[in-house]
Amino acid sequence: MKKLVIAYSGGLDTSYCAISLSKAGYEVHAVSINTGGFTQKEITTIETNAYKMDVSTYQNIDAISTFYKKVVKYLIFGNILKNNTYPLSVSAERIVQAIEIANYAKSIGAQYIAHGSTGAGNDQVRFDMIFQTIAPEIKIITPIREQQLSRQEEIQYLKDNGIELSWEKAKYSINKGLWGTSVGGDETLTSHKALPEQAYPSQLEKTGEETIKLSFKKGEFISLNSINDTPENNIQKLNKLASSYAIGRDIHVGDTIVGIKGRVGFEAAAALIIIKAHHLLEKHTLTKWQLQHKEYMASFYGMHLHEGHYLDPVMRNIEAFLSSSQEKVTGDVFVTLKPYHFQLDGISSKHDLMNPKFGSYGEENNSWTSDEAKGFIKILGNQNKIYQQVNS
Repeated sequence: MKKLVIAYSGGLDTSYCAISLSKAGYEVHAVSINTGGFTQKEITTIETNAYKMDVSTYQNIDAISTFYKKVVKYLIFGNILKNNTYPLSVSAERIVQAIEIANYAKSIGAQYIAHGSTGAGNDQVRFDMIFQTIAPEIKIITPIREQQLSRQEEIQYLKDNGIELSWEKAKYSINKGLWGTSVGGDETLTSHKALPEQAYPSQLEKTGEETIKLSFKKGEFISLNSINDTPENNIQKLNKLASSYAIGRDIHVGDTIVGIKGRVGFEAAAALIIIKAHHLLEKHTLTKWQLQHKEYMASFYGMHLHEGHYLDPVMRNIEAFLSSSQEKVTGDVFVTLKPYHFQLDGISSKHDLMNPKFGSYGEENNSWTSDEAKGFIKILGNQNKIYQQVNS
């Protein structure tokens, strides 16, 4: 038997791949990677259905903590929002999922790795690049991409092989994970339509206002409302709380790896609140040069991650820089939640550089004389003055 590991989600494409490869003589081992998107009930259902596809084994690997430590932590350190909008919810997940799949395939001595990507999207690039880097000796098989199958052809094949599950395409495609949920539908295939209220998985449940406290230690989200927990658990708790206010909805428009524009809806209440709260704390605790250099370094990190270059050593270099920048990013951030939006109220930190001891902007100066101020301004503007006089 030819041992093969398939990245298995339980959807139509990966189900077709699993049963067709099994029929073709492969020993198929199905693996799902949980980066925050599975309930225990869903895992049980996926496992039950996987064995209907004639797989030899099924594994669901819990990678929530791995996802946080390898990727999400640095997305927070860098305040990363692609195109100033999207917290890289799905693309970040795919990197960790691909790494876990490749490592599992190597651990059981598989000669093949399969995934259900088509030839039209970003995931094929992310998966293939990770697989060929970590496990170059393992051959990659992609039946949907290679056979250019239609959805109806896949359904018919499964029916012909006695698989009578419901493959009715949902009106909206939902991908849920620790760092947010993507939402795709007919509207996101246009340039002008908004997603309707019912398209979003989380609906408005609370009205009024609620003030919460996010506490950070060296850039990491260590507690919510003074209750300490792991950052990944705090993210999930905050998401549950803020989603009840229908916070974090938007539509992202960006450039795909394959060169076309893409549009996708998302809800990422915790991700957006954490990034904005963390950034506010940094504005108070970092110097202007730290903030400036962090901004473009983080932008490069987000782009490389999105396009599948996670294993390039430059990513470890940028992570080291981002980690170093967090040494003094410790304190509390106060946020008010409201229906559909949130408000950053302020921060409290012993590292707050807005210290009244050194003066109050526009009000009071405790650190220099008026003559020193005039001298500073004269020297600061000297080169511009020379340029204007020479070239006037």
